[in-house]
Order: sequence, then C-alpha cells, then structure tokens
Amino acid sequence: MKTNSLDFDAQALREKILDLAMRGKLVPQDPNDEPASVLLEKDNLKNSDEKPHDIPASWKWIILGSGVNFYNGRAYKKNELLNDDKFTPVLRVGNLFTNSSWYYSDLKLDPNKYIDNGDLIYAWSASFGPKIWNGGRVIFHYHIWKLKYDNTAIDKNFLYYFLLDKRNVVGETDLHGSTMKHITKTNMEHLPFPLPPLSEQSRIAAKIAQLFALLRKVETSTQQYAKLQTLLKSKVLDLAMRGKLVKQDPNDEPASVLLEKIKAEKQELIKEKKIKKTKPLPPITDDEKPFAIPDSWEWVRLGDLVAPVEYAMADGPFGSNLKKADYTDQPEVRIVQLSNIGENGWKDNNVKYTTFEHLKLIQRSEVFPGNIVIAKMMPAGRGILIPNKDKKYVLSSDAVKFIPNDLLNKQFLLDAINSNAYRNQVNQKLQGTTRPRTSLKKLKNFILPSPPLEEQERITREISKLLALALM
Repeated sequence: MKTNSLDFDAQALREKILDLAMRGKLVPQDPNDEPASVLLEKDNLKNSDEKPHDIPASWKWIILGSGVNFYNGRAYKKNELLNDDKFTPVLRVGNLFTNSSWYYSDLKLDPNKYIDNGDLIYAWSASFGPKIWNGGRVIFHYHIWKLKYDNTAIDKNFLYYFLLDKRNVVGETDLHGSTMKHITKTNMEHLPFPLPPLSEQSRIAAKIAQLFALLRKVETSTQQYAKLQTLLKSKVLDLAMRGKLVKQDPNDEPASVLLEKIKAEKQELIKEKKIKKTKPLPPITDDEKPFAIPDSWEWVRLGDLVAPVEYAMADGPFGSNLKKADYTDQPEVRIVQLSNIGENGWKDNNVKYTTFEHLKLIQRSEVFPGNIVIAKMMPAGRGILIPNKDKKYVLSSDAVKFIPNDLLNKQFLLDAINSNAYRNQVNQKLQGTTRPRTSLKKLKNFILPSPPLEEQERITREISKLLALALM
C-alpha cells in the first residue's frame, strides 16, 4: 500500500536545522557585526582548544563554563517535600517530562535555588535537555541546573538551542552511572561552545524558532491527515468484513466448501504422518459472532486457517532465549520487533540482528518473507507482511507469525486481521496493566469472517483501489 505522502521525519529535520545553526550555515554572516573575538576579550571568556567542527571566521570556540555558571538545585529529604500548595512549588525532573505530582517547600533558600519565568534550566539526570522556564516562581530539585551568566556575550535563546543540539551528543558520550544516567557538571562546563557575534546569535535563534514553528504546523497537518487515513481505512475494512464492499456472486463456491477442503487437506497429511495431530479449536458459538455476514460466508478461528506445516503459527522466543548477548553487528538474521509492525506495514527501523548460529536454537520462531506477523503488545493484533529484504528473519518475544493456508487469499487475511472485526476481540481480552498484551493461544482462537475465495479476491482489489485513491 502507498504510504502517507506527507510522511517526514520532523525530529531529523530539527536536528539538521540545529546542526547547520551551530556551524554558521543557517543565516548569512554580516561583516558589520562586532566579531566574537571582541566579546571574548570584553568578558574574559576562555578559548577552547577543542574545535569539533569548522565555524565562520567571525566566530570563536570558547569553554562553555567560562561564560556560563551552572547552579545546582537542592537535594530534598522526604520529610521536606510537602503536599501543602500554599508553599513554594518544588520543580523536579518528573514535572518537566511527565505528569508527576507536585510537592512544595516552606524553606527559605538562597536566591540561586529559585527559578522564575524566563530562566534557562537544564535537566541533567534521567531525562536530558534544556528548557526556558515559564511556570512561575519555583524551587528546583538537584537533578536540574539553573544557568546564569554575568556577561553580555551570550544570547539566552542561542544558548538554549546550542544545548538542545548537544543533548544527543551529551547523552551518548558524557553519561555516568548505571542505575540512573546523568551528565556531570564538570563535563558540561568543559563543552566547547561556538560563539558567534551577538547580533548573529539573535538572528540564528530567531530563524530556528521560525523554522521550528513551521515544522510544528506541518506535523499537525500530517497528524490530522494520518488520522483521516486511519479512519478511512478502518471504515473500508469494516464494510469489507461485513460483506458490504462488493456484491456477492451466487456462482461463487461457498466458504463452507473452502473450509472443508482446508480441513480435509489437514486430515490427509495427519493420516500420512506428514504433520502432527493438534488439539482442535472449539466450535464457534452464536454469542461470539459480532455481526451478521452473508449466507455464503463463514465465521472461522484464525488458528484453523494456518498452512499445514510445522510451526505455522508460533510466537517469538522468551527473552532469555534471545538476549542482547546474542545480537551481532553483522547483517545475518533480522530480529522482527514491535517497532517494525507499522500501521501501514513493515517499518524498517530499529535494526537488530542475531547470528545464523543462534537461529538454530530458536528455529520455531523463524519467519519468512511473505509470512504474516501479528503484534502481541500494543498495538496488539496489528498485522504486517514480512518483506523480502534481509537474508533471514526471526521473531522477538513480542510477535506471532501466521503462515496462512495456500487455499486462501493472504491479503484478505491480512486485511481481516487489521479490521475491527478481529482487533476488537484482541483489545477486549488484553492482559496486564503496565504493558497490556495478548497471547498466541488467544490470537489462534479469535474469529474472523471468511468469504468465498473468489469474493476474497474481489474484496482485496476493491480495498486496494479505495485506499490508493485516498492516499494519492
């Protein structure tokens, strides 16, 4: 299926904008600007011996700590964190990045332990990043720094964008601690800082703000467009699964005959001892059927539609059977992860591999191009086809493979799995609260509507045509 034509990586664009800005390539230099060398002498800033990349001639590399002071917040004891909102709010990292509850303090502290609107702060532990505060006067916790400088050489907004640009680099190279990751104050103070002329700093910050605002507008439009696409796809699939997308043809062989052929094929192979006999799935009751379907259709359990081969429906290995120690940098066996199961098919990101040798130990979880894979965790029940791009594939613990019987239309089955007819059953019987999930057994037992084979083919053509028109 054609994907959303408005798709783009907004975060990658933001990072590129910041990178260009810090290299002096976002706005033109003005020869009338007072060069950074003057600022450096005027405010006794220190040159940096480290020069990570080229900068314009009017700029200077300085040591960040020579121009900026980093003030730690206060380390509170539990009995000092109060619930009485008549006192001063205590800002913690959780309040910046989550919906954590607020605490309050009745202590009278040094002025540098408070932040006010307009102050530049930096969360240095667990979640990293700068923020220009706009939430009223608060006391800040010790996992946050307040940034101050007594010079006129640095524009606050430019400094904010510099720190935003450095966030990923800092997170990769300067972290300490295993339980809770953090960057040290010393490492932050010794960062090399590209200092442009003051007027250029202001122009750069204004241009970044302008471009980021445009990106937000595009993101909003893209999200709205994606919601409309999802709604349309859901409606089309819903009509298809109820037999209302194409007309029924009385000359089609009824689905009941098709299902009997599948059953007879399986029985013959069991008789010939080519496959093992399995416990039959329970008959479908009227209470399980969510809606009426045409007379020529049948309700069937997904597990009764598998190909007559070993491990036609199987889940990924337990985590202990596929650990990080089993990963390899070589492109050997691609691990199919939850992040690869996209709304519109395979998402080729978060690339991880295991070895051909390790695959031998988890053979039942091998999956092949063209197989259907279904997510066990949210969005539980979502199905995709495995592409033909890597040498071999194996499931992670969060997915189930489904090899459909050759007598069926695979694309129709994939559409049925992704329809509300099937997904609603999955969502109604999820287990767990923190990480809701379904199971292989449940996925086998959920039901879906099965039309005559000829109608399955007509339905898939119509779905493809309608969605292609919608995505043009």
